[in-house]
Amino acid sequence: MKFKTSLLALTFGLTALSSVAAHADGLAAIHKAGVVRIGVPQDFAPFGSIDGDMHLQGLDIDVARLIADKMGVRVQLVPVASANRIAYLQTHKTDLIISTLGKNSDREKVIDFSQPYAPYNNSVFGVASIKVSNAADLAGKTIGVARGTFQDLQLTLSAPTSANIKRYEDNNALISAYTSGQIQLVGTGDFVAHALAERVADNKPVLKYIIQESACAVGLNKGEPALLNKVNEILTTAKKSGELNGIVQKWLSVPLPEKMANTYH
Repeated sequence: MKFKTSLLALTFGLTALSSVAAHADGLAAIHKAGVVRIGVPQDFAPFGSIDGDMHLQGLDIDVARLIADKMGVRVQLVPVASANRIAYLQTHKTDLIISTLGKNSDREKVIDFSQPYAPYNNSVFGVASIKVSNAADLAGKTIGVARGTFQDLQLTLSAPTSANIKRYEDNNALISAYTSGQIQLVGTGDFVAHALAERVADNKPVLKYIIQESACAVGLNKGEPALLNKVNEILTTAKKSGELNGIVQKWLSVPLPEKMANTYH
């Protein structure tokens, strides 16, 4: 009986190790295919949008191309929405996510994250006439968010139960709702709000309060240490050379924060 138990334990252990190994060779699979599939935004300027020639452009697009170039493989850009980006990763439709992805404890249970590559503050914006300076002031008010975003998660936890959180499928729908007057408050990233202000010059959204200072990181499936180490190695080198700072300056008009520039894990 003891022999059978030991044999069963050994078999289970070998199966577990085999499973880990199967999920730990993502980098080898990318090199074998000669292409890395990266989930990126297409409706979230300046991180990702479509230009007049129907090409993807933006900060996340440039970082995706940087990583592919340093890996020595071709990049396949896969447009994703906030609500499906993690699902695309988990179902292996993408190898990496570079889509304004913020790290939190719930997400860390299901995927891994690289070191940060860009700043991203999450804030509440709205028309000037509405007085809001903290989460409590949202009581009885309606605020729009893009479904599944950090702002959605954060406001769900912090806003009073009487607040009406309207969830839109993507940022284009959220922006349209604000510009058409359907909503007067939005929870979104600072730079998205700045871009929105250019579209509604007569009703610019103003900052109400910062929900949380945050940062963008590359997302990847758990159990892929070689791939994670490679992505971090590329980002570290790009930080030290100034290449990543150049990308951030190009799209956000601010330098890479000093603390972030010196974060290598």
